[in-house]
Amino acid sequence: MRIGIVTATYLPSRNGVATSTALYARGLRERGHEVRIFAPRHPQQPPHEEGVYRLNSSFAGARALGAPADYPVLLLPGPRLTARLPLRDLDILHTMHPFLAGRLALTWSRLSGAPVVFTAHTQYDQYLHYAPMPRRVGRAMLRPHVAAFARRVDTVLAPGHAMVEMLRRYGFGGAVQLFPNPVDLAAFREARGEAFRAEYGLPQDAPLAMYLGRLAPEKNLDVLLRAFARARVSRPDLRLLIVGDGPSRETAQAGAPAGVTFTGPLPYARVPEALAAADAFLTASTSEVLPMSMIEALAAGTPLVAAQSPAALDLVQAGLNGTVTEATPEALAAGLLDVLDPTRLPVLQAGARASAAQYDLPTRAAALEEVYAQTLTRRQTQSRFSR
Repeated sequence: MRIGIVTATYLPSRNGVATSTALYARGLRERGHEVRIFAPRHPQQPPHEEGVYRLNSSFAGARALGAPADYPVLLLPGPRLTARLPLRDLDILHTMHPFLAGRLALTWSRLSGAPVVFTAHTQYDQYLHYAPMPRRVGRAMLRPHVAAFARRVDTVLAPGHAMVEMLRRYGFGGAVQLFPNPVDLAAFREARGEAFRAEYGLPQDAPLAMYLGRLAPEKNLDVLLRAFARARVSRPDLRLLIVGDGPSRETAQAGAPAGVTFTGPLPYARVPEALAAADAFLTASTSEVLPMSMIEALAAGTPLVAAQSPAALDLVQAGLNGTVTEATPEALAAGLLDVLDPTRLPVLQAGARASAAQYDLPTRAAALEEVYAQTLTRRQTQSRFSR
C-alpha cells in the first residue's frame, strides 16, 4: 500500500504523537508498504528525510496557542507546494488530528480517492486553558467540530477507552476501534540503567522513582512532589528523577524537596536507559489517555504508580504491574511505598514487562495494516453499491 500520514507534529518534536507516528511508519515500511509523512517544518529537522514531506509551519503561532516550544503549528500549504506533493496515487490516508491536518487529509482524499483513517489521540477539553479564549467558548466550538470531523472519515481509532468516551461526549455515535500506541520493545528489553544513575549522581542501591514527560500544569507536578516528600519520610534514601521540560519546570524545580533531580529534556534514544534506571514510574496526572512514556516504562520493567486517570485504568493491573491511587499526595505516597516494597517489586517488574508485550511495534504495525485493508475493502464495497 501507498500510505499517507498527515500529522501536525513529527520528529524532532518530542511528544507521544510524533514518536508513535515515526514508529508506525517504520513498522509499516518493514512490512513492505510505502509510507509518506506530511508534517510541519521544524528548524532541527534532518537535511534528508526519506519519505517525509515538510509543510509550512509557525513557531510564533505555537507560542500564541501555548503549544510546547518544539511544537511548530502547521500552516495551510499553498497551491504551489500542494502541487509538488505526491498525493494522487495514495491508497489510504491517516491523520491524528481533527483540525488543519485532518482537513488536509479529507481534501487530499478527494484528489486520490483514498479513504481516511483518524486516530483520536487527545482529550482536548483538558487543554483548553492554553487557548486564548474562555474555556466555555472553547468547549462549545471544539466538541461539535471534533464530532463532525469523525463523521466524515472512514475509520475512527482510539488508543484507550477514555478517548472512546470523549468522542461519545462530543456527540459522535459511530464506530470507534480501540487501537493502542506502539513501543519498540527491542530497545527496552536490554536497556540497563546503571550508567544513567551514575551520570546523575544517584546511588546504585537507592530506591528511585521517575517521572518522564512534559512538565506542564495538567501533569499535577505539585501533587507529585508532595507525594514524593511524604514517601521519603518513610524511606529517607528514596530519590526522584524528573525527566523532561515544559512551562512548569522552573516553578517545580524551585519548590522541589530534597532528593529530587531534574534532568531536562533527553534525546529519545536515551529513554530506555532512563526508564531502566528507575524502580517505579510516578505520575500524578489525571488527564492522560495512553501516553507513550507509561507504556515505555512497562516495557523497561518499571511498575507504574499512577493517579487515577483514563490511561491508568487502561494500563495498570493492580498487583501485576503497578497501582492506581487517588490523586492526592497521601494516596500516591502510600502507593509508591507499596510498589517499592522489596518483597513485591521483583514480581511487579516482571509483570510490567509481560504486560507491555501487546504494544510491541511489529504486533501493532500488523494490526494497523489490517485496519487499512478493512477500510479499503469497506470503501470498495460502498463504491460498488453506490453505482
